[in-house]
Formats: sequence, C-alpha cells, structure tokens
Amino acid sequence: MQTLLNHRYQVIQTLGSGGFGETFLAEDTQMPSRRRCVIKQLKPIQDNPQVYQLVQQRFQREAAILEALGDGSDQIPRLYAYFSENGQFYLVQEYIQGQTLTAKLQQQGLMSESTVKEILTNILPVLDYVHSKGIVHRDIKPDNILIRYADRKPILIDFGAVKETIGTVVTPSGNSTRSIVIGTPGFMPSEQTVGRPMFASDIYSLGLTAIYLLTGKMPQELATDPATGTLLWRQHALSVTPSFAAVLDKAIQFSAGDRFASAREMLQALHAGASPLPPTVPYSQPLAATVPPPQTSQNTVAVSPGNTYQPPANQSSSSGQRGILIGSIIAGGLIGASVIIGIALSNKPQPSQPTVSSTQSTTNNQPPTTNQQPTQQSNFPIISAPSPPTLEEPQETASPEPTPDSDITEPTPNQTPISEDTQATAPQIDKPSPEEFVRNYYATINQGEYQAAWNQLSPNYQNNRRLHPNGYLSYVDWWGGQVQQVEVKQVSLLETGTETATVKAQLKYLLKNGKKAPGSVNFSLLWDAENSKWVVADAR
Repeated sequence: MQTLLNHRYQVIQTLGSGGFGETFLAEDTQMPSRRRCVIKQLKPIQDNPQVYQLVQQRFQREAAILEALGDGSDQIPRLYAYFSENGQFYLVQEYIQGQTLTAKLQQQGLMSESTVKEILTNILPVLDYVHSKGIVHRDIKPDNILIRYADRKPILIDFGAVKETIGTVVTPSGNSTRSIVIGTPGFMPSEQTVGRPMFASDIYSLGLTAIYLLTGKMPQELATDPATGTLLWRQHALSVTPSFAAVLDKAIQFSAGDRFASAREMLQALHAGASPLPPTVPYSQPLAATVPPPQTSQNTVAVSPGNTYQPPANQSSSSGQRGILIGSIIAGGLIGASVIIGIALSNKPQPSQPTVSSTQSTTNNQPPTTNQQPTQQSNFPIISAPSPPTLEEPQETASPEPTPDSDITEPTPNQTPISEDTQATAPQIDKPSPEEFVRNYYATINQGEYQAAWNQLSPNYQNNRRLHPNGYLSYVDWWGGQVQQVEVKQVSLLETGTETATVKAQLKYLLKNGKKAPGSVNFSLLWDAENSKWVVADAR
C-alpha cells in the first residue's frame, strides 16, 4: 500500500485492522505542524460499480454527520477530511492521545464504583447530544470509549453508521440493502441484532460497558435470568451500592421499553442516587441483666451528653439537668458496685453472664486502615516531603470518607491520634540513587514508554503549563514526535538531602529530522515516600 494517501497524508503506522478495512496513524504533510491524524480506510463489501456509486453517496452523507457531531462536542473526534481513492473510502479524523477502557482495565484491574460513575456522568451528556441529532451510535463498548490523557475525559469513537453504509449490497432484484448488522455481540441488545437499533440500544450497550468495568466479565460470561432474559451480574460486584446497581439493571433490561427512555434520564438517575442511604444495621436484642460498655455501632458516631449543644438562654436549666444526670449515673454506679460485691462474697455459684465478644469490639473500633485509597487518584499521591524553595508546597488532601459498606467507624473523641514519632519506627526502605533514577527515566523514554515516563513527574511538574500546555499530549508530541533518542553522557549528583536531591545530566538529543543537539539538565527530585520512589519536581 502507498505511504502517501491523497497526495497529502503520510502513513506512520497501522493502528488496527478488521473486516471493514484498516486504521492508520498519519501526518498531514500540507500543514505546517505536520499535524497527526487518524485515517480510517473502508472498503465496500461488494465490488460492483452500482454499489460503489450508492456507497459513495451514503458515505458523503455520513461524513457530513460526523463532521457536525465532532464540531459540536469536544468528546467526539473531529472530522478533518474524507475522500475516495482506488475504490476505497477514507475518513481523516482527529488523533486523540488516550487509552481505551479495555486497555485501562487490563492495565489497572477492576474499577471502583466511583470511577465508573464518573465515566458514565461524563459520557452520558455526549450520548444525549448524539441522540438529539437523531443518531444512534450502534457500537458502544469498552474498545470504543477512550480516556483522553490530557484531561481524563471519556471520548466516544467509531460510530457504526459509516460501517453500515460500507456494508450496502444490491439484491438480485436490484434493490439496495444493508447486509451486515452493526454492533458487537454481547454488547448489542436483541432489537439491534435484528437490524432495528434505537436510542435505548445505546443505553443497553453503555450499561454493559459499565458492568464490564466493575466485574471484568464480558456479557457472554454472565448468566441470564431464564424468566426475564436479564443478565445476572451483581454476584460479581458485591461492593456496588444498591442504588447504583439498580441504575445499571434498568439500563440493561431485555425489553427496550423497560430501559431508560433517554441518556438524560439515566444521568438524572445517577445523580439522584449519588448519596444513597447507608445499609441498615441489623438490630441485636440486648443481653438480659447485662449492661455492656458503650459501643460505637457500624455507621454511628458515639455522642457524649456533655457534647450536646444547648442555647445560652437555657444554660442554667441545662446545668441542672446535667447535675441530675451525673447524680443518677453515680447512684447507679454505687448500686452496681454493691451488687458486684454481694455476688463476690456469696459462696453460692452464680450462673455465668453472656459477654460481648472482645473480637467484635476490637473490630468495630478499628481506625481507618492506611491502605484505603481514594477512588480517584492522580498519577502520584500528594508528596508531604519538603519542597525546594522554587516549588509551591502542594496542599494535603483529606482522607477519603469510608463508604456505607465499610466496617470502619469514625474514631470517638477520646481516641488519641498516632504521632509521627510512633510511625517513625517503621522499617526504612533503601532509596535508589538519584543518578540511577535519572538514567532509568531516559531509558524509559528511549523505549517509547511515554506514559511510564510521564508518571515519573510530580503532579506540579505535570501541570506546568509553560512546559506542558496540553498536559500529557504536549509531552508525547515532543518525545514521541520530535525526539528519536536521548544519549545520556554523564549524570552527577550536585546536592542531596533526606527527601530531596539535585542531579545534573549531560545529554545529546538525536532528533527525528536528523539533527543532533547537546543539552544539560539540572533535575530537582523529591522522594515519594508512599510509593518508595523519586519523582521529578523540576528540570532546568
């Protein structure tokens, strides 16, 4: 295949191939920036002049729809151009640096409920916009939703209407028809399998996409209710709250009329269930003749009478009531003591009293564990180590609140926080040398692992708009688009501290245009204690 398409687009590499054609990464040679783009090559099913002319007309119409959709939403790739060449059709679209939900799941594992909710709340307005134009996407699945690196927004790609156009054939009677049902088995509802897609079909596919992110199970791996035809998935995601599970159950109903009527309705249901009631704590009958010590139940904070606020006008009355209450407590304590003394002095054996399990008490009053992570994380946690004078100190973030399903109880006021001195007794982890870190950083870049290299920058440095105006996209445009390789000539340690280091690197850049450029970079490094590694705080 020729490497220059339409006398303009230089093909760099093949991104994928399938039954409808191939997808390429290319550069636009007629743009000063040699802007990168994605080119989709589509080949008609039938090699027939009559079919070709019909497909060409429909392809032009579908391209115009894609252009309008891309111009109206920044979460749909823009259409730059379309053309036909050598009996094949081509779409030239915006190149978006990102990761499909499938790849993200394979890399990071199952996603939390809050992460999946965030994806849904960001993609449903896009789907609502598409439906408002009378368009059904027809092929929503984890492979067709990208998470854009620059802003973490989900991007909707690969509309099925163009593929359906390419699948046009002519019957023996001379009538044109669509020969292929567009969609992916498992993610496609029953009405779509018989060629009748509707807006609710996209809702179904999106619901199953969310379930896949929560369970890691493809639809074909899930059991089906024989009475209703509904997929059974909850047993694979036991930590999902009932309110969120109910939203997904409604989205994947077998009958289209039982699903949400629109993407907007599903979005409203998600917002309505954003703060579900905590699960009911089972009631236990108090033990007879036993007064257990005050316990903090699972989702309750213990409140002492002395902490109850009273208006100033009733202060004297409140003091009197507290006096009566304290007197009652003292009297009750004396009576209880006399009973205990009487039992102890008696020679008659007493029946044993049931006691509260110490194991249960200990479990219910555990403080939040240190390995509980927020549901949304940046590439690095906030570093609490001292920063160099030229850097702004990042703000500490609050610890995440426990979910309603958690067994963690808020600490009572008399609990003493663990001091830093106590924690300092933890075993120390040997730090890799700062010089080794810098060498490995450039080795990662030379191997083309740009995401891994980007993750070695501190959040402050990643958000430096002077160096990375478009975030990760700017980073990749430089290292992936301009630099062929970096030769590390020498690395020397200039300064080191407990949590910081300054390293100087002598480099030589081999650029893709054939030029070579020497360089010298001073790295300011911070020690990320939580992840036991160095990160780049600044480079000059």
